[in-house]
Amino acid sequence: MPGSTTLGPGHGVDSVEHEDARRLAHLARRLHALLEAGGPERLSDAQAAALCGDDHSSREELTAWTERVARVLRTATGG
Repeated sequence: MPGSTTLGPGHGVDSVEHEDARRLAHLARRLHALLEAGGPERLSDAQAAALCGDDHSSREELTAWTERVARVLRTATGG
């Protein structure tokens, strides 16, 4: 499906190229897997905290968010 993918409502055009949305979906799925993984594949708590930035999100919230974003993007891109 060439073109763009609408990401959500807004006051302007909230879209991204379709291939970029597919790539973001893959990235979100991979990040989610690394947050949930055990052993050497798992992102450390320090890495998860760095990804959260200054918004004081927890690892659990970040994990849930990445899963949600991956699902939305995957649905939006048909992938």
